[in-house]
Amino acid sequence: MARGLNKVMLIGNLGKDPELRFTQAGLAVASFSIATGEEWTDKASNEKKEKTEWHRIVAFGKLGEICGKYLTKGKQIYVEGKLQTRSWEQDGVTKYTTEIVASDMHMLGTKGADGASYSQEAGYENRQQQAAPSQSPSQGQGPAAMQPPPPGGFDDDIPF
Repeated sequence: MARGLNKVMLIGNLGKDPELRFTQAGLAVASFSIATGEEWTDKASNEKKEKTEWHRIVAFGKLGEICGKYLTKGKQIYVEGKLQTRSWEQDGVTKYTTEIVASDMHMLGTKGADGASYSQEAGYENRQQQAAPSQSPSQGQGPAAMQPPPPGGFDDDIPF
């Protein structure tokens, strides 16, 4: 039996372009932050209130390379991953940070522009999950390619 569940799912906008670097072993590491927000009306004053929460995201391997190449400031994305806290020493003081290690990333927006999905597999392999409606079934694209798109195109509002 599992000892617990560590899973995070977020939809938000990038605060700035991702920072892409490589480890000494050549593994890509992309770091970026996304903002999520909520709005509500204060019952006492009837004023609209708003709160923004910032989340640190880290993506490794092929997923990190894809994030570094295709994500830009302001882009809306869906990210799935796990929470991880790490620590380090700085000037004799132990510092901590909690971040989300991404396992899946979906770029939200119009299908023609961005609407792509990427998953991080074991061993840092990448799997691109884009539908291919323009290809014929004889091209070996599986059942998804055999079905025509719904009227009006694809619905990208729900990324999962």
